[in-house]
Amino acid sequence: MSKPPKIPESVLVVIHTPALEVLIIERADRPGFWQSVTGSKDHLDEPLAETAQREVAEETGIVVSRNALLDWQHQIEYDIYPVWRHRYAPGVTRNTEHWFSLQVPDGTEVTLSPREHTAFVWLPYKAAAARCFSRSNQEAILQLPERMNLLLNSPLRDSV
Repeated sequence: MSKPPKIPESVLVVIHTPALEVLIIERADRPGFWQSVTGSKDHLDEPLAETAQREVAEETGIVVSRNALLDWQHQIEYDIYPVWRHRYAPGVTRNTEHWFSLQVPDGTEVTLSPREHTAFVWLPYKAAAARCFSRSNQEAILQLPERMNLLLNSPLRDSV
């Protein structure tokens, strides 16, 4: 039985500590390709926060509530790498990615899904960004200090 085509709408979740140490993971199907948690919706009406929560749990073993995720209200559209286009319906070449972050305590345990990833590392945010293969993932990580500063100074801070 073949899998249904992937939905070209996904999430990127930058997982970090309060000191901005960022978790990046190495893809099993592409050694040397490091990234943050990413993943596509399972069904068209799946809420993005639910997608992010599910992907974090599947890829890292970190289980959190949807409320723990910070939705950056930011999305990008990009060309799907040709090597992965076969996962999508014929003719689909673009993906829309929504950015989230998740702050976790120092020492948070990570359990990788061996089908998807082979290694992980916590790095200072600039070093983590430099190791990512995707320019958009690099940009998201580099925005982390500004995003956290905005959150800390937000009038909505107490509700987050």
